[in-house]
Amino acid sequence: MFDDINDLYQQVILDHCKKPRNFHELPQATCSAQGRNPICGDQLKLFLALDGEKISDISFTGSGCCISKASASLLTEFAKGKTKSDVEKMFGQVHEMVTSGKVLGDVGKLAVFAGVHKYPARVKCAILSWHAVMAALKGESKPVSQFFQSHSSELKPDASLSANG
Repeated sequence: MFDDINDLYQQVILDHCKKPRNFHELPQATCSAQGRNPICGDQLKLFLALDGEKISDISFTGSGCCISKASASLLTEFAKGKTKSDVEKMFGQVHEMVTSGKVLGDVGKLAVFAGVHKYPARVKCAILSWHAVMAALKGESKPVSQFFQSHSSELKPDASLSANG
């Protein structure tokens, strides 16, 4: 068990948890979204500055567990300079990875979350910022809430999944 926990909290995760990148409000944000995981207590707000289809800048604020903070930090590093389409594609890859452990394509540093699928309660923490960024890109207006119904090994969001822009 101790080895599994060490695998989960790899050095990259701990580093991004203790020193999150892009952790500040973004005054020039053109859209934003809030995310909440009431089971773990994670709360975050993502800020995006869009230049057409490109994310010219991205940041976040909030509090939560190490997995949630590290995921948001790594998301902002990945998304800066990328297109909406790039982020949507990576959302699919990250979602598959954290729910099944399967790494599809090059996910870079985000591969540190591949072991999260072994800890179902942590899946919500790892994917929260990704649901929030997708909501921001779609201009949705209610906070993303991470309540899931589990059916065998897959996770399905319930009807309350939405976002705040």
